[in-house]
Parts: sequence; C-alpha cells; structure tokens
Amino acid sequence: MIGLTLSSSRPPLRGLRHGLPVRLSRRADPVPAFVLANAPLSHLYSNESWWPSDVSEHVKHVVPEVNFTRVASSVTLETLSTFGSDVFLTSPSWITSQVGIPDSTGHSAAPVTIVLVEKANNTLDAFFFYFYSYDHGGKFGDHVGDWEHTMVRFVNGAPTAFYLSAHSDERRPTNYIGVGTHANYATPGQHCHDLPGDLLCDQTDAGLLWDPALNYRAFWYDPAANAFTAPIDAEGASWLSFTGMWGDEQYRVLEHGQYCIVIGDLVNECRFSSGPTGPIAKNLNRTAVCQKEDGCTVETSL
Repeated sequence: MIGLTLSSSRPPLRGLRHGLPVRLSRRADPVPAFVLANAPLSHLYSNESWWPSDVSEHVKHVVPEVNFTRVASSVTLETLSTFGSDVFLTSPSWITSQVGIPDSTGHSAAPVTIVLVEKANNTLDAFFFYFYSYDHGGKFGDHVGDWEHTMVRFVNGAPTAFYLSAHSDERRPTNYIGVGTHANYATPGQHCHDLPGDLLCDQTDAGLLWDPALNYRAFWYDPAANAFTAPIDAEGASWLSFTGMWGDEQYRVLEHGQYCIVIGDLVNECRFSSGPTGPIAKNLNRTAVCQKEDGCTVETSL
C-alpha cells in the first residue's frame, strides 16, 4: 500500500448494537467540483468475472449471523446500523451479479461511495470506495463482500497525493484493479503478494474503464463528532456506521471446500477468509496518505 504524489442490568443481545458510535451531522454541502474533476479513472481487468456491486442490492442477498447463527431474518441499509461489530453479513450462495459491468462510457450501475473528510491546513481527503459482492483470490483469501478504496488528497482545492495509484498522462489519476481480488495498483501488470514463491499474485491491465464520477453516493465525515451526513443520498448515511463484516465468517476446514496452509511463520492462509469491514474502519482521519500510517511510503514517480 503506497501513496503517490500528484503533479497537479440485562446482558446485551448477540449481534445488536448498543450505543451507536456514529451519528448523523447536519452538514449538507455538495461534492466540490474539484473532487469530481480529479476522481480516479479505474481500469478493471479485461477478463474480470467478479464485478462491482451496489451495496443496497448486496444487502438484499445476505443475512446477519453471529457464530454461524442467524440473529435476524434480513437486513437493509436502513437497519444495518442496528447490528453490532460481531455480525457477519452471510450470503447463502455466491453472488455473481453482472449489473455493475461498466459501459463504453465508464458508467457502472454500481455506485462508488465517496467519503469527504476535511483536515487541518485547508486539506480535504476524498475517499473513493469500491464495493464488490465477492472477492476471488484464487488460491487463498476468497470472501463474500469486498471493500477497496483509493484516496485523493487536496490542499487548497488542488490534488497533491493519491493513495494506491499513480498520476498518468491523463488529466485525472488512474488506477488498475486486480482481477478477482480488486486490489488497486499504480501500474498494469503482475503484482505478487508477500508470500514465498509468488504463491499469490494479482494481475491488472487497462481493461474496462470505470469512472466513479458518473455514478456515486457521497457523504461527509466529521472525525471530531464521528459523524456522517449524506447531502445528496436519499438512503441516508446510517449504514456507514456498521462496524461488522460485509461477508461470511471464515469457514471451518472442509466446509464449502475450505482448506488452510500453515508453513512456520511464512504462510498462514486459508482458501476462504472472513468478509471485510466497511469504510468506517479504514482510518478516515489519517494524517499520512496511507491507511496504515506506520511506514507510509510516498513515491514521486513510478
């Protein structure tokens, strides 16, 4: 993960949330024009099969579970915030919708989630969250639900850094999305994980263009108040406070073909892993460009 500078009494019920940590604020400013003008241009892999998804559609196909036991029969974006951090949004079957395939203009029916965060010194971080209903890791790490993101940092309205991608010859920054895993990279080609023997690699190329500026949900986040607001989204922002997992809990060995490989301190991977947390857990109030601020490397060229 790198940042790149740019040139231009009763016991609580299981699964239920008690004392929501996120409340809605009153801010209702529109998305600044400079944010959309510098939204990253994303390229999906040319042979991708696991396409972008709409979170509002995704939740229709999952049930909330704790320890593999249902705690409710269904969930919606409006009720999502009532569930606790121990909840997994479990799919009874794989979700392989193709409605999010971008068209020739770069428009996808699956909206990108934009989260805007004001920082000190006239700095604005614009997070672009991409959601997929399934992450296909190949050998390891498959899971239901997949949140990935890039971030453009603006100072006085000008883009100064881009998290997880690069500044291309185009006016807008460009990122390349790994097939199946949907990890974001600065360049096309093969990108291997930190496992021995190149056990797991991502492949990217300049496949279908996905333009987040053409279809998005937008929100402001106030770190001091821990508050989201949705200036242009009729569905509200409460679902962003969900701190649970957006997919199944990691399966037991042999369940659904699950296997795990442990090799000393080098490899500890399973075919299927637990679903991920959502945007609320992605260090929105970061000071450095990278999500993991320790050891954040900022490149000035590729």
